[in-house]
Amino acid sequence: MRKETEIEIDTPPELEYGQKVRSLKNVRNDGTFPGAEIGDFLVQKGDVGYVNSIGTFLQQFYIYGVDFFERGRVVGMRMKELEVVED
Repeated sequence: MRKETEIEIDTPPELEYGQKVRSLKNVRNDGTFPGAEIGDFLVQKGDVGYVNSIGTFLQQFYIYGVDFFERGRVVGMRMKELEVVED
């Protein structure tokens, strides 16, 4: 049984394309990110990027493709892993 039972996709996404966000956690490669070794940091807590895609996972969660331009990587993240950056 999954710990999270909320169906996020029943409501509109919380983020919009082009929105500036900050990572709330370190993200390591679990083997699914091409061009990086397993265990490599893909994103560090505090890195800033921009939402460039919005998809879904398991017909339950939104996955935001965030372009962390300073790292040259687009990483899929959940809303709970991100915060909006106000300019």
